[in-house]
Amino acid sequence: MTSNIGAVKRRGKTKDAVIESKDQRWHCRNRITLVFGSNDIEELDTYVYSEHSVEFKTIKFHQAKSKAIEEILDNCIDEYYRGHVNEIHTRLSADGTRVTVEDNGLGMPLKKIPQVYSEFRTGSKFKDEEVDSKGFLHRTLGQNGLGAAATCLTSDEFKVTVRHYNSKKEQIYTFIDGALTTKKSKPKAFDGHSGVKVEVVLSNEVYKNNVIDPELLQKRIIDLAYNNPGLTFYFNGKKFLFNKGLYELAQYIDENSAHEFGTEKYVFETTTARGTKVKGQIDLDLSFTFNKMSEERERFISFVNSTPTYDGGFHHDRIRRIFINAVKEKLERTAKKEKIVVVDNDVLTGMTFIIGITMPNPRFESQTKRKLVRDSHLEKGIEQFLAKGIEKFFRKNKDFLEIVVERAKYRHKFQELKDAAKTAKKHRKQRIEKLLDANERKDRSKCTLFICEGDSAIGGLRSARNKLYQGGIALKGKPMNVAQASIKDILNNQEFSDIMASIGLALGQPAEIDQLRFSQIVFLSDSDVDGGHINTLLTNFFFCFWPELFDNGIMQIAKAPLFEVITDKKTLFAETPGQLDDIKESGVKIREIQRNKGLGEMSQAAFKHVLTRKSFTKIQINDLAKAKEMLNICFGKDSAPRKELLIDHEDYEVTRS
Repeated sequence: MTSNIGAVKRRGKTKDAVIESKDQRWHCRNRITLVFGSNDIEELDTYVYSEHSVEFKTIKFHQAKSKAIEEILDNCIDEYYRGHVNEIHTRLSADGTRVTVEDNGLGMPLKKIPQVYSEFRTGSKFKDEEVDSKGFLHRTLGQNGLGAAATCLTSDEFKVTVRHYNSKKEQIYTFIDGALTTKKSKPKAFDGHSGVKVEVVLSNEVYKNNVIDPELLQKRIIDLAYNNPGLTFYFNGKKFLFNKGLYELAQYIDENSAHEFGTEKYVFETTTARGTKVKGQIDLDLSFTFNKMSEERERFISFVNSTPTYDGGFHHDRIRRIFINAVKEKLERTAKKEKIVVVDNDVLTGMTFIIGITMPNPRFESQTKRKLVRDSHLEKGIEQFLAKGIEKFFRKNKDFLEIVVERAKYRHKFQELKDAAKTAKKHRKQRIEKLLDANERKDRSKCTLFICEGDSAIGGLRSARNKLYQGGIALKGKPMNVAQASIKDILNNQEFSDIMASIGLALGQPAEIDQLRFSQIVFLSDSDVDGGHINTLLTNFFFCFWPELFDNGIMQIAKAPLFEVITDKKTLFAETPGQLDDIKESGVKIREIQRNKGLGEMSQAAFKHVLTRKSFTKIQINDLAKAKEMLNICFGKDSAPRKELLIDHEDYEVTRS
């Protein structure tokens, strides 16, 4: 069944649309975003190279302007892929407006220069299905015959010097105002290297600002050097040459955690549109860094045929998913045993993937080449590459798997903390039988709680304390190591429950400093190794759940006197053998020296000496990350770092003595 289209009733006279035909120069200069991307200054999350490190940050980025210069560099890289270039020199003028790029390749036939640099759809890279001398498909950056011409057409000045290797002739073309005017020299013989030199001054009219950022241009050159090991680059005379490729970039990011997953050459066979069988080769390069202390999400630094794929794409997604699945499968038995679930972020947090892919005919979403689209041959290559290398990676990086498990445990513990917070009010209101409380009721900020080692210490504390402002609570032996305990275990631990209720703390909730029942929490233990261990276990407990207590100077240590020296006039106290020697050498008449093995043996006078001090030693945290790492070494499940620390300490003591 067909229907008739009705006529539109129009009033008055109508005008036809004006149909224009614009040349490619006009179109390129006025529609530059179609060729080079955004022509505005935007923010880009990326990295830059400093003198000794790689800094990840958000930069101001002008996509179109950067791409215009990159197109010239990319042509040099294509010559390198063909085996004709081993040096690329780039210079930027002092005012940042003139860029010069020169290589030592073959050059090109001189008669082709105007077409290559001023006409679209001109180049040597359209023959996607042609093969090299070994029968492999060519691999290039350029594909569309647009880049160099678009740069020329959007430049105020574009000067090209071509030294053609085969004809041994040199010629210079200068394109002015987007090739509106062209000047050329007469061909002549040349001495020295062959190749192409391009000098560019971009158009202020087109790009709004034609000054090139030297930091970002140098970044692009360093990236190219990492991607093409053995190829020498110079930027304003500074040399960049790397022999290990992207693994060296990983080392530059973090030398301690850099790991070379491997390199792979994946060869495939395909059939051209004409039915001819050809071979293709995909080079895959993957390295990692992983910062176990980081809480930041994963980062990707990736290149396809040396072009940075800022927006990721298929290669990111496929490598990420295969890697995550492999880690989860490897840890499946451990996860069941530990009763945890490993999620993607447990695997990826703190990781940086450095990916390099060189392949024939890569396909991108646009001319800017920022995002790679799916390719079936690349997919098979990635799958084979990761399958071959993953077990070796696990064998060499057992600590990585342990970190993933610890992250999953921590996340599980965090959820338990949230659940524990719901019962916080009950804990705060419960009566604590073992608490020797301070009597002050109105201003609890004046009150101090002493956490003592053993019930016998409470007896001495009871008789010597300031009852109004000083309280105490006793421990039975060494407290629990919370680093290896579940939240349920901690909640069921009576000593920790009593301590939390005494102070006004609750698991899963930050400490409300102005609401605490004591403004100072002081550890008071025996002056021996066990006493020191108790102090560190208590520090670990409070730091794990309420690090803000340390920031506010609440956590403190009181040192008990090891010696009581009774003289004719008064009793003196010494905390160390050194202090005892000082008393002996002072000339006082000593009647008796009492050595206290523990708090239970201290006299009331010794307790009074401790409790009447104006201040105690505050436990200060100067570096949060280092503090976490040290407590993890001391109390974590992995004993190897702890043994290493003890051995290093013993060696230090021997050397010092």
